[in-house]
Amino acid sequence: MRETTDTRELLVRNGALLEGHFLLSSGLHAQYYVEKFRIIEKPDLASSLCSQIVQHFADRNPDVVAGPTTGGAILAFEVARQMGLRSIIAEPAPTGGREFRRGFEIKPGERVLIVDDVMTTGGSVKDTIEAVNQLGGNVVGVGLLVDRSGGKVDLGVDYWSTITLDIPTYDPEVCPLCSAGVPITKRGTSAKVNP
Repeated sequence: MRETTDTRELLVRNGALLEGHFLLSSGLHAQYYVEKFRIIEKPDLASSLCSQIVQHFADRNPDVVAGPTTGGAILAFEVARQMGLRSIIAEPAPTGGREFRRGFEIKPGERVLIVDDVMTTGGSVKDTIEAVNQLGGNVVGVGLLVDRSGGKVDLGVDYWSTITLDIPTYDPEVCPLCSAGVPITKRGTSAKVNP
């Protein structure tokens, strides 16, 4: 696990790493929650963290930077701006997965750097990788603001994050925070509330 004290403190200081009892979008519970929008809402801070992604992947010589909606698209734009490249967005496809719409193109063989905000299971990143592959692009890496999986996700490609956190999650039935009577907080827009 790679975690720098400075980056962790930066997240805490800016309200991006919260401690409590949280209901995640997956329906699981956790003691910590990463609120990415506390970073994204501060352009100087987001730009500084994106520059770490730029530095790490500069030698991969990408042609285009792609990010899944919503936070990933914003960060991909900043990484692309710093690298002098195009930025494209992978949106949810009506039939599942992700796709590039709105005239975004990837030419066969183009080198694509994927950027996302917070990775827990890797679902949106994996869907974006698949969307790039379907268009004949070549994924040269994945840059993340936060990897909250503890480095346990296998994307099938090299990835790097500004910070890697190992945040345990619990099924509601076996959640120690529930057992201790800690009130639960629902964050984000898609958290599933279990009765």
